[in-house]
Amino acid sequence: METKTATKKSPAKKTTSAKASAKTPAKKNAAKGLEDLFEESLKDIYWAEKALLKALPRMMKNATSEKLKAAINKHIKETEGHVDRLEKCFKALGKKAQGKKCDAMQGLLDEGKSILEETEPRAVRDAGIIAAAQKVEHYEIATYGTLAAFAKVLKEKDCLKNLLSTLDEEKKCDELLTKVADTNLNSKAI
Repeated sequence: METKTATKKSPAKKTTSAKASAKTPAKKNAAKGLEDLFEESLKDIYWAEKALLKALPRMMKNATSEKLKAAINKHIKETEGHVDRLEKCFKALGKKAQGKKCDAMQGLLDEGKSILEETEPRAVRDAGIIAAAQKVEHYEIATYGTLAAFAKVLKEKDCLKNLLSTLDEEKKCDELLTKVADTNLNSKAI
């Protein structure tokens, strides 16, 4: 016959403050519907792509691997196309193409700059550049995937086509960076 030992349960402690769990009030000009959120998100990634166009040449200049330099150079050309496609999306929506500072991309670019400053210009820096670049690619993949889903629901066929084309290129860039890292580059950084 088993005897069960009663365990005394202590009351759960609240680890979050009331302030942290409070609802965040919306700004005066907050998105009211998916269409507004879509447009604001387009502005965000438009700024991000333009900022990336400024950062990529610095990354390429600091890379030592010829394969990495070639991958970055290819992505510069693709990113110019991404900006062009976003401008087509704005036009299809009857809106002026304009950016809104993307805090996420700014943070990723700042981190990439820090990696350059914190590594010696050899394989270890190349490994750092790839790590930073893949973080950017993953952010862009998530963003373009979300925007494509929004465009589909909103029946914005022209935008959807452009966003899916860019999403495909972002995924291929990520795969290329992985291949470059796997060609003994990471091993050389030891």
